[in-house]
Amino acid sequence: MVQSKTWVLARHFEGFPKNSNFELKLEQLPEPKDGEVLLEALFLSVDPYMRPFSRLRMKEGGVMIGTQVAKVIQSNNSAFPIGCHVVGRCGWRTHTVSDGTGLARLLSDWPQEVPMSLALGAIGMPGLTALYGLEEVLGLQAGDTLLVNAAAGAVGSTVGQIAKIKGCRVVGSTGSDAKVAFLKELGFDEAFNYKTVSSLEEALKTASPDGYHCFFENVGGPFSSVAIPQMKEFGRIALCGGISTYNDTTPQTGPYPHLSMIFKQLKMEGFLVGRWEHKNQEALKRLMAWKREGKLQCREHVTEGFENMPAAFMGMLQGENIGKAIVKV
Repeated sequence: MVQSKTWVLARHFEGFPKNSNFELKLEQLPEPKDGEVLLEALFLSVDPYMRPFSRLRMKEGGVMIGTQVAKVIQSNNSAFPIGCHVVGRCGWRTHTVSDGTGLARLLSDWPQEVPMSLALGAIGMPGLTALYGLEEVLGLQAGDTLLVNAAAGAVGSTVGQIAKIKGCRVVGSTGSDAKVAFLKELGFDEAFNYKTVSSLEEALKTASPDGYHCFFENVGGPFSSVAIPQMKEFGRIALCGGISTYNDTTPQTGPYPHLSMIFKQLKMEGFLVGRWEHKNQEALKRLMAWKREGKLQCREHVTEGFENMPAAFMGMLQGENIGKAIVKV
């Protein structure tokens, strides 16, 4: 029998997460039955969605939700032979017995020089989120001016780069001068630190005096209230996240953007990446091709050690990471 380390949600979050919300436990796993495999985690993801989804999808005492890249170390399932690598929604655990449900093998031609951890980042869910938000929701066109916030994170940094590949002008908002420099390295046309500008409204106007065709929204809260009036007529908004509100104990209130949206006839659409799961294989191959051609840079913020999962998660929520935050087991 194999022993797995797991992080469980000891108590639901109230406000910003604390160490006391998590508990490290040991679990004895049974031998894999017919059709099952035993997985060993190599890399685990920490993502903003875990904060609101934990309340919606989890009970106290359950293993924290999340995705990992894992290696098959025992197999009674011909679809997943020993030694192959998979991406699975196994949660915060070092080992998992799975019947294969929800597992996806890495691309068969995954290049040796590309870290497998990118299957949790730009060549994985965050990259797909960026691609589908731009193509399926915004209908991004060459020549559009795009605004993206949380622009130095896993999704935002990929959004900006794909938009540049597609011939767009890109403006990014982020939370530190180091992150602004990173966005400039990626080819963003304009980038600013929203924490240090004297006026967010003026910063947005200076970056694009004629307004924005598209807005890839990751933050919500006051940023949205200021940004939406800067949209062009018939502008499009992809609502991907609202990280500025995830840790609130009291819901934020107004100002409300309804009049701007009516008078400018704006379109806003919320989305979840799973809507286009049937397109994932083709989309992942495109993302990988851009990576290999040098058009897509993939910065990672790596935390070593499974025991540091809670610290990595809380650090990500505080914006400590540039690019994708992952934990290496």
